[in-house]
Amino acid sequence: MKRDRDEAEEEGNEERNKRKMEIVWQTPAHPAQKQDYVFHNGKRHVRPYYFEFVSHVNKRWEGKTIVDLFAQEFRGRSRDYYVSAVKCGRIQVDGENIPVSYIVKRCQKISHFLHRHEPPVMAWDVEVLQNEPDVLTVCKPASVPVHPCGQYRKNTVLGILQAEYGLAPLYPIHRLDRLVSGLLIMAKNPAKADSFRQHIEAGLVQKQYVAKVVGVFLDAEVGISNGDTTLKGKAACTKFTRISTNGIHSIVLCEPVTGRTHQIRVHLQCTGHPIANDMLYLSDDVVNRSTLGTTADRAAALSGGSPETSCESHKEEYKYCSEDFSIDPMCTHCPNLAPNGYDGHEEGLWLHCVRYTGPEWVYECPYPDWASLT
Repeated sequence: MKRDRDEAEEEGNEERNKRKMEIVWQTPAHPAQKQDYVFHNGKRHVRPYYFEFVSHVNKRWEGKTIVDLFAQEFRGRSRDYYVSAVKCGRIQVDGENIPVSYIVKRCQKISHFLHRHEPPVMAWDVEVLQNEPDVLTVCKPASVPVHPCGQYRKNTVLGILQAEYGLAPLYPIHRLDRLVSGLLIMAKNPAKADSFRQHIEAGLVQKQYVAKVVGVFLDAEVGISNGDTTLKGKAACTKFTRISTNGIHSIVLCEPVTGRTHQIRVHLQCTGHPIANDMLYLSDDVVNRSTLGTTADRAAALSGGSPETSCESHKEEYKYCSEDFSIDPMCTHCPNLAPNGYDGHEEGLWLHCVRYTGPEWVYECPYPDWASLT
């Protein structure tokens, strides 16, 4: 009788362990869910999740062993990790387990099954400004990328809007860098997105940003083109107008005529008035370049500002809690929430998109708190 109870209990434990170890592998088709997020110390984290990364063998990879390929092309993990991952089936070719000596062939599908940890972003809301039948506009917080890229998938504007509002699919019609905040316009269908694209390509759209810069900006309209800067490539031009100043900083209206990467930041540096917390483009007389490893907030402090965009470093660090997520024995990031290499500081530039104007349409976003020099 006791033996029967022991056997039943053992079988029950095995079944529970089996259920506990079951892994659901996510792909880009899996939508973000509200319960995917963990909030800690003013930051939005994503619960680590199992994810299938897919790539295909290109000409450079062809002829390499599967372990050599990963060790040479994806150096974020050790060779020993990749050997173990192949042996236990975490790395597959065309959906099949393979030996560590396997030589890959052109166009084969390679799957790498990972316990994915995304970097955190600031925990500010993605505020919906206008919700029209074909268009959605939001105020994008600094530090949050618009769409999946690099290490970010759920910690993006598109992921958060889908998880918290059920808004999908959405088609962003303009770029807004991760560290920049403000107006983001998204179409709700491809036809509307194409209409916006045509307006932009025809030069019919005007854009306005505000920036908080170092020093007293000229009390006159200033125009800068890439002939005046180190910005290479296609033509780029930005108009600047001072809105206000307190003698230490100025709030400047920025109107990019074109839309090149970092255009406003580079052109403001050229005027001698870089964005006051922009470590990449602060000039040498404001902060020594040896401080490049610091955060935007430290740069702001060094240039006479005050930190407003990140958590203080002395706040309590995250301590693993089994209710947040389960540790994966092969994961190189566990038991941390954030991935390895994340320094614990989050940045946001004092650069904010406030207005987009096109043929018979205008969308606006409120000014941020830092734009008031009081």
